[in-house]
Amino acid sequence: MSDIIGYILIGIGILFDIFGCIGLVRFPDVYNRLQAATKCVTLGTILLLVGVAVIAGWGAMAAKAAICAVFILITSPTAAHAIAKGAYAAGVQLWEGSVVDKYADAGKKNP
Repeated sequence: MSDIIGYILIGIGILFDIFGCIGLVRFPDVYNRLQAATKCVTLGTILLLVGVAVIAGWGAMAAKAAICAVFILITSPTAAHAIAKGAYAAGVQLWEGSVVDKYADAGKKNP
């Protein structure tokens, strides 16, 4: 039974990773692409690792999967935030269909 749950989690994780990759190709600007990559790929990869841990049972592989999941959960959003802030500071323009720019509204104008 745990194998079936593990394979289901792996399948859902693969779907989230695919949706994140599609978002990287389809979204119009760097900020929207970062959102797709961060949310979808982080969740998808964590689900993959949880599925591997469920299939492997309690052991060294499950511990390694848990450590990798925690590492991804911490580093992926942090890296995306740093990339977005760096892109904004470098003057990368928002998509023309963007509705609001909270960063510029806070008094930090886009160069």
